[in-house]
Amino acid sequence: MAVGIAGLALLFLLTAALYASVGFGGGSTYIALLALADIDYRLLPIVALICNIIVVMGGTLRFQARGLIEWRRIWPILLLSVPAAWLGGRLAIDQDSFLVLLGLSLTVAALLLLTEPFFKSRMVGSQTPKEHGGWFAPIVGCGIGFLSGMVGIGGGIFLAPILLLMNWSDSRRIAATASVFILVNSASGLFGQLMKSASGQVGQGTDMVLSYWPLFLGVLVGGQIGSFLASKALPEHWIRRLTALLILYVAGRMFWQQFG
Repeated sequence: MAVGIAGLALLFLLTAALYASVGFGGGSTYIALLALADIDYRLLPIVALICNIIVVMGGTLRFQARGLIEWRRIWPILLLSVPAAWLGGRLAIDQDSFLVLLGLSLTVAALLLLTEPFFKSRMVGSQTPKEHGGWFAPIVGCGIGFLSGMVGIGGGIFLAPILLLMNWSDSRRIAATASVFILVNSASGLFGQLMKSASGQVGQGTDMVLSYWPLFLGVLVGGQIGSFLASKALPEHWIRRLTALLILYVAGRMFWQQFG
């Protein structure tokens, strides 16, 4: 591993603290850091999804306690996303295809991080949140869920800007919705990944997952810091920009290795 496990755990802790403070899990950044550490590509989604679950579980409970989770409106988004995430995790793809897909996903995630302030600005002074047709939520959830299961990104980073742009609800309830979405789809995608491993499609790679326990401990601590202390060492827009630059760097590095 190019980065020591202790150093990686510290980076995971900081990432979890920053993302948990805004309701996200941090899957895209975990993936980026793991890719920089040159671990087996088959382990990337498994480790990242476990970290997502650890972080957003606390955030989801916090949002529920504050009455910000609108289950009546959320379940249509989850209706197809959960089985789609399982199918995505279950799908076996070769290393080159996985890395290209991951690079594209990270690029989109970084661009969404950079442009989310624009989406939020559309909510300022907006009218009552809109109700959308019955097709909208399941289709959006299905597409994001499938991608999430394949590459190990919880999907909230894709879902939140879409909901903001569609004026689905206020920003706090959208953050709560993204937290629930990340939790259930990370669990479903992880289940698919583990089934793929059990069937022999991943080989013995997942036997190494437990050796990454310091990362799981790091995100557990970081998630608690983000959820309960809401530490703001940097303004949120700078956090998003720096995270986006890291993700773009990793995506560019992947494309250079594949096509350079």
